[in-house]
Amino acid sequence: MQERRAAPTLSDGERPRRDAIRRLLVAGAVAVVVVAADQATKSWAVDRLSRGPIHVTWKLDFELTYNSGAAFSFARGWAPVLGAVAVVAVLVMLGAVRRVQSTPIAVALGLVVGGALGNLADRVFRSHHGAVVDFVALHFWPTFNVADSCVVVGGILAGVLLWRGERAA
Repeated sequence: MQERRAAPTLSDGERPRRDAIRRLLVAGAVAVVVVAADQATKSWAVDRLSRGPIHVTWKLDFELTYNSGAAFSFARGWAPVLGAVAVVAVLVMLGAVRRVQSTPIAVALGLVVGGALGNLADRVFRSHHGAVVDFVALHFWPTFNVADSCVVVGGILAGVLLWRGERAA
């Protein structure tokens, strides 16, 4: 007969480390999904919209454009500088994810990291001279893409969560 005993409890240092790893995995998974969705939609846009725009409804159209600048076409032609800034921003946010104490904030940062990586992938791997593929046109707002949306939504979500009192580092 085998004796049953309680599993050893986690030491004080193991629990926070395990939680930090879990939040990093959550943020990483969110970022991977964002990059995959962003790159898939951009590939579709380049393939389909090169033949002409698609009217969806009201003010929403899908129109293929290339943005060599940052948000709202600011700093056009500065693709190498913007790429370097994106790498630094991603590294800083990944460091922040390790220190946050809230899974929802990790999700928000994962959205921002995924969006930044999606646009960085365009600048590095697509042959458009460092430009990012944009295709969602509202005609009262600059044309954008999935990565841009995730950066904005993730930033707003993080701000709201912090304002509501979520625990961050």
